[in-house]
Amino acid sequence: MSKGKRLAGGILLLGLIALTFYLLLRNQPVSQLLEVLGRVKPGYVVLGLGLMFVFVGSEAMCSKLILGRLGHPLPYRRCLGFSFVGFYVSSITPSATGGQPAQIYYMSKNGVPPAHGALNMMMIAVCYQVTVLLYAAVTAIAMPGLITAMGPGMGLLLLYGGVVMLALTAGMLCFMFLPNAARRLMNGLLNLGARLRLVRDRAAAAEKLERQMAEYRSGAECFKKNAALVPVLLGLNLVQLTALFLVPFVVYKAFGLSGHGAMELVGAQALLTLATSSLPLPGAVGATEGGFVTLFALFFGTSLVTPAVLVSRGISFYAFLLLSGCVTLAVHLSTKRRNSEKNTCAAAAGLNRAVPTA
Repeated sequence: MSKGKRLAGGILLLGLIALTFYLLLRNQPVSQLLEVLGRVKPGYVVLGLGLMFVFVGSEAMCSKLILGRLGHPLPYRRCLGFSFVGFYVSSITPSATGGQPAQIYYMSKNGVPPAHGALNMMMIAVCYQVTVLLYAAVTAIAMPGLITAMGPGMGLLLLYGGVVMLALTAGMLCFMFLPNAARRLMNGLLNLGARLRLVRDRAAAAEKLERQMAEYRSGAECFKKNAALVPVLLGLNLVQLTALFLVPFVVYKAFGLSGHGAMELVGAQALLTLATSSLPLPGAVGATEGGFVTLFALFFGTSLVTPAVLVSRGISFYAFLLLSGCVTLAVHLSTKRRNSEKNTCAAAAGLNRAVPTA
């Protein structure tokens, strides 16, 4: 991602954060808010931050396993760095579109061919999306009252998010396991786009499509050759999402509340994540906070839901945005230093070979 796009994404994110906090706090007396936040049990906040480390760490373990099968046995700490990079860049780009390319870039700088890096991210994305959809589907069946509590506005967002994620997942699986059908469909869409002048260079678009099709075919072959790895990846994604979805319950206990079980709040967060994750907003800022206030008033009540969203999003997004930004900088500097040392060693080796022997 270019510096200009990163800057624009950062400015948009800061603007959304400022607007979100203004809307949340405009009718909330500061003294009352501070008094309520002062009653929060810090041990639960630490537990919530620990859950977020599990969230990031689970993806890192997925990358370590996949890259190892592809012939790149990287240490776990390096895969963890890639995951923090993904969290940070995803948070500052609309619809989290920049996270995976950034991870692939830093993987390539650490000896992983871009094709294998893209394959790794594709396999993780498929498993992640399948797990989110299953989580939300089970919640909708087991706790239909949560959908009612979302109201018509959030209900439409949930429908939108479900349709988009289902379409993306089905499309990726089709590209992987039904390549001929996918090629016919995409060629038809390219022809339509060319006729409507939405596609300016039909040949270049077709060439790019073929490259993407080749990546998806590689993904399908990797899935087939490593079938035993698939349930492991799905299990890690289940752990990852459960850790994320448990954060509101931890906040619920931090406020000293009782009466609702963990599964209710986990299910509510699963629906909220599906409803907002596909929106073209950096970090889904604004929509997530607004949805939380609407849905989680069912558990926290109207008097505590605003402090609750500040603590919950503070744990699951804002704190880790700062942390992942620092880790991303560290990854960038260490990768730059490592590559500089390799170039220096290579230049020295070339110079030694050039020196004639007596």
